[in-house]
Amino acid sequence: MEIRSAKYLISNPTLAGCPTPDKPEYAFIGRSNVGKSSLINMLTRQAKLAKTSGTPGKTQLINHFLIQSTKEEGETTKTWDNWYLVDLPGYGYAKVSQKQRAQWEKMIAEYLQQRPNLVTVFVLVDSRLKPQLLDLEFMAQLGEWGIPFSIVFTKADKITQREVSYNVKQFIEAMKEEWQFIPRSFTTSAEKFLGRKEILRHIEELNEDWYNGPGEEE
Repeated sequence: MEIRSAKYLISNPTLAGCPTPDKPEYAFIGRSNVGKSSLINMLTRQAKLAKTSGTPGKTQLINHFLIQSTKEEGETTKTWDNWYLVDLPGYGYAKVSQKQRAQWEKMIAEYLQQRPNLVTVFVLVDSRLKPQLLDLEFMAQLGEWGIPFSIVFTKADKITQREVSYNVKQFIEAMKEEWQFIPRSFTTSAEKFLGRKEILRHIEELNEDWYNGPGEEE
């Protein structure tokens, strides 16, 4: 799959203002300053699609982007998929008031639990760090809500490959203490486009399930 176009659609402080849920939707979330905007820009190959900032807490609304993507079928045939990419506010540290933080948490919880076309959530984790309790707790909450998710380890170009592998392994081992089945994971670098093809291929597979539905049994 390749993205043909990606454009900003709308931002909302509540679930009610989100676009009509008639397309598959993929949400991206992580701790503040995990590199979420950079990852979105890398996936879409648009350097300024999602606003990047060195200040944690820059994203404060539910931001929808409309994506058009192509995929090859056979040698020459191209088919089109339309889907939503959603940039959610980060969880964790940000210089905001407790009231603002509570509003974010309520908004995110309502969106994740009630958005009917949400296919999966990509939870971003900084590959430079040892397992963080905040990430593990957020994933545990998704598990309690029954929301599918994948793990995206970011900033893999900032340390050595050995260090990345070690930190990823430590995180997975920490998850195994509570999880019977470990979700799919991707290792990425926004600067080197590492992991882009793998994430888009995963989205393509999920889009096929969305648009085609389960095959009929013979």
